[in-house]
Amino acid sequence: MRWLLLIVLLTGCSALPLPPASAPQVDRVPAGTLDAVTARTSLAALPVATPGRLDGYVRDCDGGKACVFGQPWFDTDGDGCDQRSQVLARDLTGVERKPGRCGVQSGTLDDPYTGTQVTGTSKIQIDHVVPLAEMWRSGAARWAPEQRLAAANDLRNLVAVSGKVNQSKGDKTPDEWMPPNAGYACSYGRIYVTVKAAYGLSVAPAERSALEQALTTCG
Repeated sequence: MRWLLLIVLLTGCSALPLPPASAPQVDRVPAGTLDAVTARTSLAALPVATPGRLDGYVRDCDGGKACVFGQPWFDTDGDGCDQRSQVLARDLTGVERKPGRCGVQSGTLDDPYTGTQVTGTSKIQIDHVVPLAEMWRSGAARWAPEQRLAAANDLRNLVAVSGKVNQSKGDKTPDEWMPPNAGYACSYGRIYVTVKAAYGLSVAPAERSALEQALTTCG
């Protein structure tokens, strides 16, 4: 053993394996997400319909006007912490909160959409996995305002991701956009179907096919 140690010291080579670097944990899903088998069954039961129009849809609340899904990040559970802060605290590691407040001021995100790490809350956005515009087209236009507010702030549909990739997604559905990290296809499909099923929303034929494909990756 002493000879081995001497050789290591003289050659500068390591004779012992180094521990593997930790990989970003990107397979997480929000609490309440359906498992793969239930997601497949739920997807098959969703009504198939052509998406409706966006007439009347207003996302932003500029100038104090009421947007159709209500105040963004509304504290629906009344715990004093808005939904954005709750998602950041849930999805980030090394979280530091603002002094005396629940707001998150720093932390590191293992971004499920890209498989990379993002540091700094300014680079992180909260994605509605089922976009609000898609909710509107597939049934939410007929809901009461209170139901739309609850759906827009449902933690099952909110995931912290890289701001850049979230911007590239926009309001696209799975037949138009999927996370660049192919390893997250199963999880993404499960989350998407969970929300569609929970609110009885319809799916378009191409959207359903894309979700079926995503769920085949679950194994």
